[in-house]
Amino acid sequence: MFFGLVKGEAGAKGRRKAIRSVLVVEDEPLVAFDNEHVLEMAGYRVAATVDDYGHAVSVIEEESVDLVIADVTLHGERSGIDLARFAAGRGVAVLFVTGACPVDARDMALGCLAKPYAPRDLLGAVAVVDALLRGKELPRFPDGLHLFGDLG
Repeated sequence: MFFGLVKGEAGAKGRRKAIRSVLVVEDEPLVAFDNEHVLEMAGYRVAATVDDYGHAVSVIEEESVDLVIADVTLHGERSGIDLARFAAGRGVAVLFVTGACPVDARDMALGCLAKPYAPRDLLGAVAVVDALLRGKELPRFPDGLHLFGDLG
């Protein structure tokens, strides 16, 4: 599921709300801490920061989450791709943050921010995803951000 979005389209059900709550799913503790800190300082609510599929699924089921920022490699047997599949099935947007963007997950996520990235690039990627979901003009893409589909 790709949320039905193509360039210049807000989606079949109209405009979505702005991204306010983010779930960070990252198995590298320092990267997870940095992501959480940067997002909170920018005014986002971090619903949780977890390192495995099971905890991420629990947060998605119990919290209001607008965006999942997920690494592909996670602790445990399930991957970020498995998580993206689950989140997409719940209508939650996913942005991968990983060293190798998964081409086989294009129908489950909006895009990928390649590691390593600067904090400003993470915030820029979230701003692009937010604009995309709300049908707004897309801001400048940060270095390393690639949207799936024919968007970037």
